[in-house]
Amino acid sequence: MRKILSLWIVFAMFDIPVFAAAPNKYNLMIAPGTLVENSVALLWDKQYAKETITYEILLNNKLQGTATKTNYTLTNLLPGTSYKVMVRVKGSKDKKNFLLKFKTVAKGKIYNILDYGAKADGDFKNTTAIQKAIDACTKGGTVYIPKGVFVTGALFLKSNMTLLVEKDAVLQGSVDTTDYLPLIKNRFEGWEMETYASLINAGTLNRNGSYNIKNLRITGGGTIKGGGKKLELACKAARGIRSRGRLILLMNCQDVSIDNLTITEPPCWTIHYLYSDNISCHNLNIITKGIHNGDGIDPDSSTDSYIFNCTFDTGDDCIAIKSGKNPEGYYVGKPTTNVRITHCDFIRGHGISIGSEMSGGVSDVLIQDCKAGALLHGVQIKGTKERGGYVKNVTVTDCQLLKITIFSAVNYNNDGEAAPVLPTFENFVFTNIDLTKANIKEPVININGFKDPKHKLRNVVFQNMLLPDNGKVVINDAEKVKFTNVQSVNGAKPEYVVANSTGIVY
Repeated sequence: MRKILSLWIVFAMFDIPVFAAAPNKYNLMIAPGTLVENSVALLWDKQYAKETITYEILLNNKLQGTATKTNYTLTNLLPGTSYKVMVRVKGSKDKKNFLLKFKTVAKGKIYNILDYGAKADGDFKNTTAIQKAIDACTKGGTVYIPKGVFVTGALFLKSNMTLLVEKDAVLQGSVDTTDYLPLIKNRFEGWEMETYASLINAGTLNRNGSYNIKNLRITGGGTIKGGGKKLELACKAARGIRSRGRLILLMNCQDVSIDNLTITEPPCWTIHYLYSDNISCHNLNIITKGIHNGDGIDPDSSTDSYIFNCTFDTGDDCIAIKSGKNPEGYYVGKPTTNVRITHCDFIRGHGISIGSEMSGGVSDVLIQDCKAGALLHGVQIKGTKERGGYVKNVTVTDCQLLKITIFSAVNYNNDGEAAPVLPTFENFVFTNIDLTKANIKEPVININGFKDPKHKLRNVVFQNMLLPDNGKVVINDAEKVKFTNVQSVNGAKPEYVVANSTGIVY
């Protein structure tokens, strides 16, 4: 798989060109799971200039539109047709490079759930009717959820299909725990275990690396709404806190797009994908406020994730990047790698997070052109000394944030035997960050490594950071941390509080 990071991080410490976008290196690509009969979503690497850049998107050499973001969706394409597309900076005359060729898929059959006995009365249980439509769906087909409220229990999707929830349609999860039986094996908070099924399920758990669901899309403009607080409490009462399913669960899936939906009221995590590859989550409005463990999106021991144009208002972490916990996660050893989070709006929640379950390792994460509001911990990297594993090669750039935190000890989800080695945190870049709206009653930047001298936080760069006046920076148990052009709105340096750290330059 191609590395997705567009920023070249160079850690020749203290003589650091923090990042350099290679000239005209667009890495134009199709977002996984989005190439369908009449549309496709494109992604490319950000290009840098002194002024704001506008991109031109050309289809078969004809201008289709412009974008200031690093993504664009082509629509109104013809099924089964070959195209060539180019993205270039506006004003560029280049007609040869950065060209991508693709062919849309053939038109598939539509399976309207009403034809299988579904009723949109907000009361009738539609599980059997919808599952019949899914089972009948042939390769390339679409299961169509029309306007109305359709109550259902657990549904199980398959390869080579689309689940389309139409605008003004609501796929409403039941609040009855028996509608999510039998129990299935997945992973929650780092451990593989049996839980209730999720509202929407795809794939079966297999830690050996194979994919059993491919080419799946969940889309349509409507709403997927779970059983929410009532289902959360019912699951806890019946089988305990860790028995809850997700709203959407992907296991051992490849080439999936979840897009253009409002997704709300999960019983715990909202979108969770595990042991999966090439997953796109885009143009989503995720709302989980008031839900215990109400994470928005959880990439878990998965590779090549693309999260863009999403809005989060969550009861826990907006995004939490994970890879298992303690000995199990360490020995399974399936890292989460190549995560690209761009053009997202984080309204409320605990954080844009890596961890706390990161025992299989996390690497190559890009957070770019995002805006974070009232997040409890802002952008955070978190773990404990019991975890093992690593977090490395993380870049956060061109964002508006309220806080940056790195925790080496958290006071929750820390049960069980420790991994056989200590974890490592290393190679982080934070650049072009607006922190001016941060609360100065607590540290604006608070970074903490592990106490063991061999496992201190190391190789961290902060460059071009704008802080509020009287902002404080705390550094504990770290080595080789450099601050360049980090200042308040009035040009003053922040207050630095440093303990048990070496090689700190500011």
